Parts: sequence; C-alpha cells; structure tokens
Amino acid sequence: MSKNEDDEMLLVEDDDEEAELTLEALRRSGAVARVVRARDGKAALDFIFSGPGSTLRSPVPRLILLDLKLPNVEGLEFLRRLKSDAAANIIPVVVLTSSKLDSDILRSYRMGANSYIVKPINFAEFAEAVERLGAYWLGLNRGV
Repeated sequence: MSKNEDDEMLLVEDDDEEAELTLEALRRSGAVARVVRARDGKAALDFIFSGPGSTLRSPVPRLILLDLKLPNVEGLEFLRRLKSDAAANIIPVVVLTSSKLDSDILRSYRMGANSYIVKPINFAEFAEAVERLGAYWLGLNRGV
C-alpha cells in the first residue's frame, strides 16, 4: 500500500504500552505517513481544533483511532464534541478499545463512530487488525 505524505492519523490512547503496540503495527503496515498521539480526549480536541477561535486545523487527520477510557475528556465525550462540529464531523473515527460492552458499542455508533473494534489480546492478531484497518481507511476508503 502506498502512503501519501499528507496522510496523518490521530491516535487517542492514554496507555503507553497499547499506544506503542498500535504505533508498531502501523509502522509495520506502512499504512500512514504520520501518526500523532494524544494521551487524552482534551489533548485530541486541542490538536484538532487549533488556532484562533478554535478553528479546525488543516489538514485534518485522515483517520482517528479512539480509545474510550481516557482521562480528562473520555472517548465518548470526545466523539460527541467532534461529531457535533459541522466541519469536523466528516473525519472518520474508529473506536479501538478493550470494551466489549453493548452499551459502549451502541453509544459509540449513536455518537457518530464509523467503526468499533475490540482490541485483540494477542499481539499478532492486534497487528493484523490494525493493518487491515489502515488498509481500508487509508487505502480503499475515499475521504474528502
């Protein structure tokens, strides 16, 4: 899969070990030119809405990988705020979390998540899931 130098992904993950596993899987897949990590929902919102008057940054990330259990602003609140903004709501968000709760899945989709993936425990399975995710969202899917 070829990557565009403008392709940027935002990883919103507070756990250092899980973030490193995700980053390693993304590096191995070659799916994206650049990954920016935010450790919580507030940092992710600050990254996306930067500049005077909290305007949407340019370019926007091609994809956001979002954990749900985050400090400061939790994942579902981040998702609500992102999707309530007319300019930002087009950014695809994939919830990548350990939660298998039906309530979390339902709330994520109701708030505008584009996909919900439960993190596999095994690294090989996790790396494969992240590679497929990158191949679809950054390779096959056409964004604006």
